[in-house]
Amino acid sequence: MKDAFGTPRSLLILGGTSEIGLATARRLIARRARTVWLAGRPSPALDTAADGLRALGADVRTVAFDALDPGSHLEVLGKVFAEGAIDMVLLAFGVLGDQAHDEADPLAAVRVAQTNYTGAVSAGLVCAGAMQTQGHGSLVVLSSVAGERARRADFIYGSSKAGLDAFAQGLGDAMCGTGVRIMVVRPGLVRPRTAAARPETPLATTPEAVATAIELGLRRHSETVWVPGALRVVMAAVRHLPRPLFRRLPV
Repeated sequence: MKDAFGTPRSLLILGGTSEIGLATARRLIARRARTVWLAGRPSPALDTAADGLRALGADVRTVAFDALDPGSHLEVLGKVFAEGAIDMVLLAFGVLGDQAHDEADPLAAVRVAQTNYTGAVSAGLVCAGAMQTQGHGSLVVLSSVAGERARRADFIYGSSKAGLDAFAQGLGDAMCGTGVRIMVVRPGLVRPRTAAARPETPLATTPEAVATAIELGLRRHSETVWVPGALRVVMAAVRHLPRPLFRRLPV
């Protein structure tokens, strides 16, 4: 059950080692979230992430989850929901890929698409259906500003995020009136902690800033969240640039 301010008490993070996912979990634990499921491939990193959240006082459980194995999603995630209601699911898994390498290796490009889009469609539908059955819940989908318009520099990754974004918006419409809310989060470039000392990139953000925006978006019942907020205006202009001009931008 959520508290009086709408803060989730139970969380499922799909992509259990995601920096954004863990930053969000830490923030919500500080706001009285008590049960956290971390779903990801079994690894020392997943165990370390779970231990870190347990140290904050949460009941943390891990579950083996592979985005590239959609045939297992119904069974694996169904077991999580069978343990008790989940107030919020954060779909935080994804891969950036290597544009130059993936262009030369179509199978590698397909792996990016299958992880970021196909795996997300499968997991998203399973979780939305489970939350609909329980009568409430929020599915937070990490999209990307890269999905707003395909760039030469990362169009394989960007196209997968564009598909995910469109899917999440449509799923939100399908869930309207069911008690399940879908919130799409579109961050700009997210600088990991290890990059903190590097020169600042305009309109870049951090996992902690995205986590803050997610919490605020949940409280406001937002359908779309941009991080930082100024990207909403920037991308509104970028979307309408003529293609010959867009190709000449240093992006």
